[in-house]
Amino acid sequence: MLSIINLNKSYGKVKVVNDLSLQIDAGEIYGLLGANGAGKTTTINMICNLIKADSGQIKINNQPISAATKKLIGIAPQENLLYKTLTCAENLNFFATIYGLDKKTRQQQIQSTLAAVNLLDRAKSPVETLSGGMQRRLNIAVALVHQPKLVILDEPTAGLDIEARYEIWELIWQLKKQGITVLLTTHLLDEAERLCNKIGILKHGKMLAEGSLAALRNIIPAAEILVIQTTQEAEAIACAQAHGFTPKRYANELAFWLPEPLELPEIIARFAGIKIDAIARQNVRLEHIYLEVTQKN
Repeated sequence: MLSIINLNKSYGKVKVVNDLSLQIDAGEIYGLLGANGAGKTTTINMICNLIKADSGQIKINNQPISAATKKLIGIAPQENLLYKTLTCAENLNFFATIYGLDKKTRQQQIQSTLAAVNLLDRAKSPVETLSGGMQRRLNIAVALVHQPKLVILDEPTAGLDIEARYEIWELIWQLKKQGITVLLTTHLLDEAERLCNKIGILKHGKMLAEGSLAALRNIIPAAEILVIQTTQEAEAIACAQAHGFTPKRYANELAFWLPEPLELPEIIARFAGIKIDAIARQNVRLEHIYLEVTQKN
């Protein structure tokens, strides 16, 4: 559905996108991760043909990007596109008109799209009367009203409470079930873990790692991660290293990569003589992978 090959973009001497390649198949949810300034927004703007690449190729549905491919794309930016004094239906009608839908098709699409985002009962409500979660769903509806093949969601749950976030997650799952391809940018790593078939990690415009979560877990040579709390950290680290555990620091947490899973009694036995206040076993998560990849680079 979306193919990017050796994409480059610079502003002056600053290379914002650096030889970027990725492939998103039809019906996939692809998570594009990276800190602010990693090149995500510039990449999205090039996909939408809003800015020109210095070099490289972008194809959507096997077509090079052009004015014609814009209709294949729907985008919901982090900042809502909505006109707050207009109703939900009026907003969708406005954007559907921009996409060139005739009157009959617009009316059909407004109804079906509002139903898809569970806002049909708020069709006549001004946007300013909606909750933050409802506004975010309507912003996604704007991206869907012309029935695109590829939907780009830029930080769709940023700033939302947990209930509203779950509603957006369910909506994204429904898009996948309908066969719509989704490119998702997010700073919420648990969101990417839950939703994405494939994940790409960007830094300074360069793809550092890409693949399914299962494939990315191979980056970390650990069967599981052990987190402990102790006042004897130096002793614990020395003891762990003697047993082949790799020490790591995640914020204020002391952690160890375990080469094989161990039961709790066996772990405690390995730290005999050291006062352990708390201990927890964790699976290798996306946050561990993300930190390992970005900090190494």
